[in-house]
Order: sequence, then C-alpha cells, then structure tokens
Amino acid sequence: MQTKFFISIMSAFAFAAAPLAAHHAFGGEFDANRPVMLKGKVVKMEWVNPHSWIHVEITKPDGAKEVWMVEGGSPNSLFRRGFTKDSLPAGTEIVVDGYQSRDHTLLRANGRNVTFPDGRKLFLGSSGPGAPPENAAPIDKK
Repeated sequence: MQTKFFISIMSAFAFAAAPLAAHHAFGGEFDANRPVMLKGKVVKMEWVNPHSWIHVEITKPDGAKEVWMVEGGSPNSLFRRGFTKDSLPAGTEIVVDGYQSRDHTLLRANGRNVTFPDGRKLFLGSSGPGAPPENAAPIDKK
C-alpha cells in the first residue's frame, strides 16, 4: 500500500513539473551571436502562454517571402509594457530586432523590440539567462 501511495505522489510531482520543464532559458533555444532584424508585415499574433508569438512575413532580396515566428514575453508581460490585443493587427508593417534560433534552419527568433511605422518601440521581453544585454545592437537581416 505504501508503494502505491509513493508512486502516486511521485507521479503527481512529475505531472506538476512538466510545464516547468517546457519553459526554457534564452540560451537553450536562441543564439546570442546571431542577431536579426526582420522588416515585414504581421501575419498573425498569438497571445499564448508562456510566450506570445508574432508571425511576420518578410521579403528577401530575391523577392521570395518567408514567414518568421518571433517569440515575445508572456501576454501578461506584454500588456504591462503597453501592448494590447489590437496593437498588432494582420498587415501592420513592423521591424523586429532579436536573435535567431540555435537551429539556423528554422525561421524563428526571440524578439527584443518591435518598432511600429510611427516610430513607437515596445520591448518584447527577450531576457533571462543567456540573453544579450539590453544595449546589444542587432544587425540587418540579409
């Protein structure tokens, strides 16, 4: 009987810890040595936990289009920084500076800032262990 109780307790802890394991440090998934600057139109904005996602369509120099997924902070942290659900409607032209994923074949980045056509800039929440310092400058995407 004690064995079943022990297994039940351990299973409960394992399931409770699973969401924590899914959350990652910046350096575990993104490359601080690969800054990117993405200029394009918002395709959609996902307000999901633990990180929001902005899908941005960019046009490459050869005219081909790519859709990048840009990770931002949690919806709650973005609301506290001034974002609303109406801040990024589809079609909005934006510039996102951030850092590419470690798997360079993926079109994914961790966003630091988003700049709107009127010049407003909002912090997306690129932070945590391994994240570049706030004054790190991104480079233009080639």
